[in-house]
Amino acid sequence: MAFVVGITGGIGTGKSTVLGLFGELGADTLSADDIAREVLKKGTPAYREVVDRFGQSVVAADGEIDRPALANVIFADAGARRDLDAITHPYIIAETRARIDRFRKTHPYREQVLAVEIPLLVECGLEGIVDEVLVVAAEQGAQVNRLTTRGGISQEEAFRRIASQMPIEEKIERADRVIWNDGSVDDLRLAVRGVWEEVLLL
Repeated sequence: MAFVVGITGGIGTGKSTVLGLFGELGADTLSADDIAREVLKKGTPAYREVVDRFGQSVVAADGEIDRPALANVIFADAGARRDLDAITHPYIIAETRARIDRFRKTHPYREQVLAVEIPLLVECGLEGIVDEVLVVAAEQGAQVNRLTTRGGISQEEAFRRIASQMPIEEKIERADRVIWNDGSVDDLRLAVRGVWEEVLLL
């Protein structure tokens, strides 16, 4: 049966980059963030629930959810974040489970690998839907640099968003493998290749 690697970690640690590198090596890839975008599309049940809870301030001009506006709300208010999680997580988890199950059923061979990026894999207790948990970690300074550079937010906001999440040390404790992403992309590529080769030999 196919092998499923669950990729998780903190904000700004490089989870999506690691997912892409697995794809370059031949893995099929799936992102829970992409699924989240799908379940929040205009007209879906989750969309309606989010708009009912947060109002038109999180709706963009095209009628879709304004994700940056929503992020600003939930990272500033723990209660709002819990409300958003309560609305969206059941939809995201159900769809992620379904896609993993479909992959296993249609890919019967062990060397067929699915890499799944699930930011809240540990928080949601989803370790059981993957074969291995791979945590992508980084020093806080590297996280802040990526968030301010990529997301255009202030350092203060970056620190606040990092602090709002489960400490990376707790995720590491529950990981099967850990990749530290404090160096170059080439360093990261080598680390991912090392994991890939080990996975194929299991």
